[in-house]
Amino acid sequence: MSTVVIRGARPYGEDAVDIEVTDGVITRIGRDLKAAKGSNVEIVDATGLVALPGFVDLHTHLREPGREDTETIETGSRAAALGGYTAVFAMANTDPVADNAVVVEHVWRRGQEIGLVDVHPVGAVTVGLKGEKLAELGTMARSAAKVRLFSDDGLCVADPLIMRRALEYTKALDAVIAQHAEEPRLTVGAQAHEGDLAARLGLAGWPAVAEEAIVARDCLLAKHVGARLHVCHVSTGGTAEVLRWAKARGTRVSAEVTPHHLLLDDERLSTYDPVNKVNPPLRTAPDAKALRQALADGTVDCVATDHAPHASQDKDCEWSAARPGMLGLQTALSIVVATMVEPGLLDWRGVARVMSERPAEIAGLPDQGRPIAVGEPATITLVDPAARWTVRGAELASIAANTPYEGMELPGAVVATYLRGRLTARDGKATA
Repeated sequence: MSTVVIRGARPYGEDAVDIEVTDGVITRIGRDLKAAKGSNVEIVDATGLVALPGFVDLHTHLREPGREDTETIETGSRAAALGGYTAVFAMANTDPVADNAVVVEHVWRRGQEIGLVDVHPVGAVTVGLKGEKLAELGTMARSAAKVRLFSDDGLCVADPLIMRRALEYTKALDAVIAQHAEEPRLTVGAQAHEGDLAARLGLAGWPAVAEEAIVARDCLLAKHVGARLHVCHVSTGGTAEVLRWAKARGTRVSAEVTPHHLLLDDERLSTYDPVNKVNPPLRTAPDAKALRQALADGTVDCVATDHAPHASQDKDCEWSAARPGMLGLQTALSIVVATMVEPGLLDWRGVARVMSERPAEIAGLPDQGRPIAVGEPATITLVDPAARWTVRGAELASIAANTPYEGMELPGAVVATYLRGRLTARDGKATA
C-alpha cells in the first residue's frame, strides 16, 4: 500500500486542504491531516497550488503511425502530461489512416505501454478519410481500443448522405461524430480568413460561412436522427449563434474551441509567418471575443488543443506551401488563464468544467473528469496560478517546435500531474 499526502492544495481554487491518496484513490480530505505511519508515505508540499481534475483533450494529433519525425505517441504523451492532461484523443489522420481495428488498437496499446496519459484513438468516419464510404465503425467500437469518437478531422464529411448514415450508425453504438466543419467548395485554395486583411495580403479567403453552413446542416441532421454530434475547433461567432439555436431546440450537439482561437486573431497574419497558419484559420478579434463569451456561458462546451506538430520544413517555407497547425498541449492551460480566468470569464471551477469535466462527459470516460472528493480516482493536476513563464518552442516536449506563442510570457503553470495517483509530471519533467 502506498500513500501520498498532498499538503495545502486548493481544490478548484478554494480553501487549502490536505488530500490523502492511497493506491490511486482519494481516501481523505481535510486540514492538517496526520499521515498514516509507514515507510511508503510521501508528503508533497502544494502550498498555494490549485488542484483540478486532470485535463482531457478531445483533439490531439500524435502523428503515429506515419509521421514520427514530427511527433510520436511517446513524445506527445510527455507534452500532454506536462500540460496537465491525463487523457487525450488521438486523431485518425495518420498514415495509415486509423479507419480499422488494427490501427486504432496499435495507437491504444502504445499509449498503454507508455502510461503517461490515457491515449484514446479516434476512428475515421470514412475509409481513408476520402468521404466516400463509411469506415469500419462497429469493428473499431468493438475492438480493444473501444473507440467511441469518430472524425475525419482535417477533412469535412461533406456529403450529407454519408454524414446522415454515420450519425445513424454511431447512435446505435452510443458514440459521437466529431465534424471538421468546412464546406470544401467554398474553401478551394483558401489561405486565410476571408476579409479585408486577407485581401490586402493577397491571400485567398476562407469564409466564415463555410464553417457555419456545415454546422447548421449537421445540427439539423443530428436532430433528425437523434444522434450525438460534436463540432471540432469552432472558430466564428456565427457558429456560436448556430450552436445556441441548435441547443435551444434540444439537439444533441457539443462543441470545442481551441486556445489559439480564444487568444489570437487574423492580425497575426500581417507578418506572413506560417507559424500562424492553421485550419480553420485565425478569425477576427470580434470572433475571438464571441468565442470567449460562448465558452463562458456554455454554448461552446470545452477547450480542445488541436495540437498539430509539424516538421520545420513544413513550416519554415512560403505561406502557401506551409502546413496548417500549431502545438497546443503544454500551453493550453496558460492560454485559458490569460483569456478566461484573468478577465473574470471563468473561475477555477469553470476551468475544471471546460478542460476536464465536459470533455470527459462528451467522450464517455467514467474515470476522468471526476470531482476531487473522497472515493474518487486521484487523477489530479496541480497548478501554480501565480507563476509566469516564457514559451520557447525548442524547450517543449514535442519533437516539433511550431508554437505561435514563441517568446510570449504566459500566466499560470502546471506543477504536477497525477494519473490515478501515479505521478506523471512534476516541475517540467515527465516521469515514466
